[in-house]
Amino acid sequence: MSTVLDVVAATAILLGALLAMTAAIGIVRFGDTLSRMHPATKPQVIGLVLVLAGCVIRLRGNVDIWMLVLVGLFTLVTAPVIAHTVGRVAYREQRGRDGLGVVGDLDREHEPPLG
Repeated sequence: MSTVLDVVAATAILLGALLAMTAAIGIVRFGDTLSRMHPATKPQVIGLVLVLAGCVIRLRGNVDIWMLVLVGLFTLVTAPVIAHTVGRVAYREQRGRDGLGVVGDLDREHEPPLG
């Protein structure tokens, strides 16, 4: 049983590392900020979660497992918020390709009044 769990852990770690590598390549290859947001969040976070899951399987019975779980949860909670914030800033500074945001839902004139 231990050998099977080690193989599952190694597979998860390798798949996670592969996803993180593809995310890094995507960040370098894509041209504008709005296009880079996707590889900066989705494959990188899933890759990190897979690496952490592989480490948890490999370190079964160790005290450090809870720290790995907390790192994974913190990443899952903060990555969408960061991507949303970066997207809004890039949109407001108009750092995207022309025609990418045809509908200006984030324009200040379309915001509802406060109060």
